[in-house]
Amino acid sequence: MKNYVLALALAALATPALASGNHAGGHGEKMAVGEPGDKAKATQTIRVTMKETDDGKMVFTPAVFNVRKGQTVKIAIKNAGTVDHEFVLDQEDKILEHKKVMEKFPEMEHDDPNSIRLSAGQSGEIVWKFTTDGEFKFACLIPGHYEAGMHGDVSVAGK
Repeated sequence: MKNYVLALALAALATPALASGNHAGGHGEKMAVGEPGDKAKATQTIRVTMKETDDGKMVFTPAVFNVRKGQTVKIAIKNAGTVDHEFVLDQEDKILEHKKVMEKFPEMEHDDPNSIRLSAGQSGEIVWKFTTDGEFKFACLIPGHYEAGMHGDVSVAGK
């Protein structure tokens, strides 16, 4: 009986988070990759396309981009594919950790400033200020997409 009551309590606690279908504000700590930027201060626009290829791969074009520490960039993202895709920007370990969560909850959508999910044909943007130099990743974490090749690299050079 105790296990049954515990299971019911846990289900009740989990229901609002799962029913909402997202995890807005899930990044409580400061992110190493940077912070949301001011669009008026963007010094560069990087146009990224997400799509599937005829041979079954899923890709970002470009799959690599370089920015400078302290730079604010507008990342203009277009889903030119036929299925939903997302763009999540973070440290590699955080991307891989988040990927595991997405495998358990594939319908989860993101409402974080470092990510965007787009339906086929949709466009959107992320404005980001890169505050730390180093190597970072971006990826689509919809189950199966990362494995199909949908990830890329961001290199942030010191000033």
